[in-house]
Amino acid sequence: MGRVKNMTLGNPTKLIFSFALPLIIGNLGQQLYMITDTMIVGQGVGLEALASLGATDWIYWLILWPVQFLTQGFAISITQNIGAGNEKNLKKSITMSALLCLVIGTLISLIFPFLAGTLLRLLKTPEDIFHGAHSYVIVMYAGTLIVMAYNMASAILRAFGDGKTPLIAMIIAAAINIGLDLLFVMGFKWGIVGAAIATIFSQFISFLYCLWILNKIPAMNISRSDWKPDRQTVKMQLKLGIPLALSHVVIVIGGVILQFVINGFGSLFIAAFTATNKLYGLLESSAISFGFATATYMGQNWGAKNLQRIKDGMKSAIKLAAIFSITISITMLLFGKYLLMMFISSSNVNAPKVLEMAYQYLAIMSLTLIILYALHIYRSAIQGIGNTIVPMVAGFLECVGRVSVALILPNIIGESGLFYAESTAWLFSAVYVIINYYLLTNKIKS
Repeated sequence: MGRVKNMTLGNPTKLIFSFALPLIIGNLGQQLYMITDTMIVGQGVGLEALASLGATDWIYWLILWPVQFLTQGFAISITQNIGAGNEKNLKKSITMSALLCLVIGTLISLIFPFLAGTLLRLLKTPEDIFHGAHSYVIVMYAGTLIVMAYNMASAILRAFGDGKTPLIAMIIAAAINIGLDLLFVMGFKWGIVGAAIATIFSQFISFLYCLWILNKIPAMNISRSDWKPDRQTVKMQLKLGIPLALSHVVIVIGGVILQFVINGFGSLFIAAFTATNKLYGLLESSAISFGFATATYMGQNWGAKNLQRIKDGMKSAIKLAAIFSITISITMLLFGKYLLMMFISSSNVNAPKVLEMAYQYLAIMSLTLIILYALHIYRSAIQGIGNTIVPMVAGFLECVGRVSVALILPNIIGESGLFYAESTAWLFSAVYVIINYYLLTNKIKS
């Protein structure tokens, strides 16, 4: 099939870039979901609704990030089996991953909507935004099975070297999401609940499209016997996936503590943080994409035992990430304020104050963006060769960095101290994974 890419042959730089490019565009499409939601809610409903969205960020990421990285962990063995040409183990890895996603996604979708109110109360969410935040996160939690199904399908496609299908799926879903946002929020006046429904439905369309393409790949010709539960394969998938999921549970716990501190500064500060965090996806999208490309490249070449290509590919990935991160940083410093204005209604008397705080936060993240890109590249490379323990420990360190700043710096320099939490978290984690990458690869004999 034309979209499937063999990463064990050809120029590493061209392979990684050509694989990452559609993922970058696709991730930008996915960010369009959140940006569109925020723009329509912020402009059409108001600052309180915008703050309501922001108050749900970390408690929703408490589910979303572990789900995303659990599926990435499951995809590691899939990628390595593709590189090794082991069709039998490949099919088992795919089917057991699908069954695990079905069970885990269903449990989360059924249980977590009942915990939404408790989590928001624990964070001391302000009363003026509590109802909107509660309604929004209930819908998002209930749609977890759909989100997990899409992430697993995308992870399998990326394992085959297909970055184009997730891109096309995102373009289709983004168009649907925008239309439904306008209909539900502006037309039916459903508020932020309408935005949540639009997002989940759009993810469902993305999943169906990816599934349709997967069924066209010859290696996906799976028989009934392939679906028979296999304890050894399940154990292996969980061994790869759970550390990555746990690392991001810990990261989100740090973020929840950060959100708790943020909530203490009131709705306007929450709105400023929310506006910038919606641009965070634009800052990070290329980093995620190069991370996926690096993990796939490393996994296939590790499976094929092409050890020199692993080292060559890493050099290429680092160069590409540096170019993109610096370009994005300059762009955000020059035009970030205009982008932030899309989320903040100018008719509100507090809009200038919110914009000033939001841009200060954006500028600090932009100046340190290269650290985030290095973190994604090195962490993904380590995941690709099958080590998920180092990324797990890195998640703990990221949590330590974020929480330390959130609890200490505001007491010294005031609320602006919170703007340094993300950059510090990246730094703590990046230093650890970079050191460990070279410790691991220096043991490899080409």
